[in-house]
Amino acid sequence: MGLEPGHAAPDFDLPNANGAVGPSRMSLADVIGEHGAIVVFECNHCPYVVASVGRLNAMAEHAAGLGVGFVGINSNDPVVYENDSWEHMVKRADGGMPYPYLHDPEQTTAHAWGAERTPEVYLLNAAGDVVYRGRMDDSPRDPTAVQVEDLRLALDAMLAGHEPAVARTESIGCSVKWKA
Repeated sequence: MGLEPGHAAPDFDLPNANGAVGPSRMSLADVIGEHGAIVVFECNHCPYVVASVGRLNAMAEHAAGLGVGFVGINSNDPVVYENDSWEHMVKRADGGMPYPYLHDPEQTTAHAWGAERTPEVYLLNAAGDVVYRGRMDDSPRDPTAVQVEDLRLALDAMLAGHEPAVARTESIGCSVKWKA
């Protein structure tokens, strides 16, 4: 089981690989903006994440303009997937990532949240409650084929003071790479 819409998100305290954005360690309180936050479990090697980088960056910038925080969390085992190591996270962040990129080396945050895939998004309201969980859109590998922008629809509904028409979707992507 993991966090579902209506659940309060548990706190975390994780190191930030993106020295250009945010402090060196961040908690959930550091991420939540005036109107809430978007938390994305992601990584460096997953082709679904790689194909979504432009959309993730655009959503982070859009959210910031709305008073909604945005953070990426990498929980993959870097021993098995070296591309998901701290050093590779820093390198990716140095390439122009507009949001904090947190490392969950013990996978405690991924377990507490019930993250299953990369990318997997959680939209939180200002109180830290999950409003939406699932995919960013219906075509993470091909941005030209997007038909439904699930996260944007949920965000718009939340900011308008409504429950999203769809509060839960299945994320599309690679599985979180758990430690043995």
